[in-house]
Amino acid sequence: MQQKQDNVIEVNNLKEYFPIKSGLFGRVVGQVKAVDGVSFAIQRGKTFGLVGESGCGKTTVGKTILRLYEKTDGEVLFRGQDIFELSHQELRKIRPHLQIIFQDPYSSLSPRMPVGEIIGEAVREHNIVPPEEHDEYISKIMLACGLQPYYKDRYPHEFSGGQRQRICIARALALNPEFIVCDEPVSALDVSIQAQIINLLSDLQKEFGISYLFISHDLSVVEHISDTVGVMYLGVIVEYGSTKEIFSNPLHPYTQALFSAIPVPDPTVKLNRIILEGSIPSPANPPAGCKFHTRCQYVMPICRTVVPKEIDKDGHLVLCHLYDEEVMKEKVWTGNK
Repeated sequence: MQQKQDNVIEVNNLKEYFPIKSGLFGRVVGQVKAVDGVSFAIQRGKTFGLVGESGCGKTTVGKTILRLYEKTDGEVLFRGQDIFELSHQELRKIRPHLQIIFQDPYSSLSPRMPVGEIIGEAVREHNIVPPEEHDEYISKIMLACGLQPYYKDRYPHEFSGGQRQRICIARALALNPEFIVCDEPVSALDVSIQAQIINLLSDLQKEFGISYLFISHDLSVVEHISDTVGVMYLGVIVEYGSTKEIFSNPLHPYTQALFSAIPVPDPTVKLNRIILEGSIPSPANPPAGCKFHTRCQYVMPICRTVVPKEIDKDGHLVLCHLYDEEVMKEKVWTGNK
């Protein structure tokens, strides 16, 4: 993937494998390939939506980018610098610029700390503002996130789910970040509250120029907030492109199956559901060739043995033999079905 000046984050062939240990001495007997060669870029002030089934590796991508996990292979560039090559002191300096909003607002806030301290703790630790301006700064951040300053002395259990997620957003925003990983930030909330949080994230992006990695399995939310979208399956991004292009013209059979399940609020519309047969293979023992071939209705013999190349359709990338002209010519010539 080409490096551009306006890219805040660039991920190149990122891999994250977790060891499988067994026996009394914890001998390593295998590896869970949670992320298996992922590449994408996020421009300044833009949102990249990452979608896929539960267990496909979306959250692991987000946490590895922030170096909450140490990578197995690949590189993650922030402002053109690989964060995995930074020393502890250098990493500490850029930490405020790389933040995360966790999925569950109930468990990601300390029940023993008042809201003002939750939002302001890291601000004080990283010297974001002078001590005499600290209280006023926290009030400003809370107002920007739809929270009243007099909430400072209250505790998380006194708030609703939507308000707690606003506190989580304020905690991240207070450090003046350039990039935030939004790990399914609305999945634990009521539908009516989801729209408020999504609109808040959009407003903050416009005001502060923040870039987001928005992880979700809700396709309608991703379509609303994202500029580009990556579709992930079993540790691999199988399709990548602009939101408009992905949603209007899904190419990969897996993407087509996902989009066929999007509900339409019209009882007269008949959905052409694509039902995937079988279950997701284990990331500890992924199938050879194309990882999706065990569930694909268009499977060909080559899919079972050869990993598909990345095909570029005017910036719309797809990993599928169906779009490889050389493969399809050979298929027609030999009469394979």
